[in-house]
Amino acid sequence: MSQSHDPSRQADVCILGYGPVGAGAAVLLARAGLKVLVLERSRQVYDLPRAVLLDGETVRAFQRVGLGQEIASVLQPWREGDAAWFTDSARQQRFGIDFEPVGSNGWRDGAFFDQPELEQRLREIASREPNIQVFDGSEVTGFEQDDHGVTTRYTDLASGEQASCRTSWMIACDGASSFARRHLGIAWNSLGYDCDWLVVDVVMKDVADLPPVTMQVCSPERLTTYICGRDPFRRWEFRMLPGETRDEMLDPGRVRALIDPWVAADRYTLRRTAVYQFHAAVAARWSVGRVFLAGDAAHQTPPFLGQGVNAGFRDVVNLSWKLALVHEGAAPRSLLDTYERERSPHAEELVAWAVAAGRLMEALADLEAGRLQGELPDELMRSGYGQGRTAPPLREGIVATEQVSDGGFTGYVFAQPFVRDASGREGMLDEWLGSGFAVVGRDAGSLAMSEHSLGVLERLGARVVDLSGLTVTRGAFDRLYAQHGAAIVRPDRYLFGVADAEHSLDDLVARL
Repeated sequence: MSQSHDPSRQADVCILGYGPVGAGAAVLLARAGLKVLVLERSRQVYDLPRAVLLDGETVRAFQRVGLGQEIASVLQPWREGDAAWFTDSARQQRFGIDFEPVGSNGWRDGAFFDQPELEQRLREIASREPNIQVFDGSEVTGFEQDDHGVTTRYTDLASGEQASCRTSWMIACDGASSFARRHLGIAWNSLGYDCDWLVVDVVMKDVADLPPVTMQVCSPERLTTYICGRDPFRRWEFRMLPGETRDEMLDPGRVRALIDPWVAADRYTLRRTAVYQFHAAVAARWSVGRVFLAGDAAHQTPPFLGQGVNAGFRDVVNLSWKLALVHEGAAPRSLLDTYERERSPHAEELVAWAVAAGRLMEALADLEAGRLQGELPDELMRSGYGQGRTAPPLREGIVATEQVSDGGFTGYVFAQPFVRDASGREGMLDEWLGSGFAVVGRDAGSLAMSEHSLGVLERLGARVVDLSGLTVTRGAFDRLYAQHGAAIVRPDRYLFGVADAEHSLDDLVARL
């Protein structure tokens, strides 16, 4: 077989895997000015559903590069009664949350999608980017790295040709069985949840036949999740009981029997049935040299919070702005060391929360059955929808770490309302913040800085934004402004720090 390596197969970043996270990474990096090469074994989008929920933080990340509306167009529009509940065995609400039309990111906090459609849309967007080359039908067989880059070897599955590419960096978005993670010898750190579930996806003939509420049904007979997905799709997840086998659960008669209490068999067609073992694990390392793990290659979560694919997008959003700054020479390579320091603990906290939500389902079922007496621990109850637990902040990395706390502002995502300026221009706040760093003040006086600080911000391409010139038309400015005059916002919209009695803006800029 021939071996080829030519200049056309060189780029700044090689991405392994062309699922939604890999395609998203390619688009974000290309929009930041980097040349991207994607290697993917499959030639077609996998045509069955997997992930189903996209959150407002993810859509906002694409908004930052001018693609928010295009990504939002494949999401289920808001429906009257959209909600998520924990219920008893009779599907009566115990507690839950309503899905509002707009959340704090300026987009819906959670909106359903169909993964094949989202993947196809991301690939269409990528096909328009001159900085992206895609080699599908290519199986990666190995890679080596040195101080200057990564050489990746792969085989064209159609021709048998062996080839290689040379890039400065690699991002492995190649799934839970990641070749790159195994090649690097990186182990999983388990968070202790390995349970078998039957997953059933259907196409409804009339969506009105089923409730508009996503439910975690805490039944003593069988834990069940019902997902009111993007119309006309619906999903059930049934926890398997001891002794049940994969073959018997996949039997069409058993599947129909499980769905019969919800909807008549003539009201839907089966789209997919599969048995999965839900895992909770985080990779022991997220990077080795110039190779980074992202998405399912770096973390696996039970689906109770709908955060699997969103955590993957957070990974590549985090990497994309940092790689861009390093590539431009505006930041040292050591900036990339903060990727794992930021993303690993953040992802682990979310995975642990998903595990706790699963444990809460078990405990509520035991209470209903009388197998458990008394009240559940507050910490466990807080893991239910709307019961107090929230997404964690960034606790390390490019943040003023001494300001980080569970009830503070630093390390959390900065709110995005809809605003109008003095000229009558209307839009979402990020349009004024730009795509990079921003210093955002309540008024001009709050934005006073030295010439040196202004020079630093100019070199970073940061914007300085005075909110007093903007009127909110929907939503609200970030809650931090009730206590603080100004803050520094990162490109991914996490708060680097707030000006307070111990930290002037000049201090924060110097720290940055």
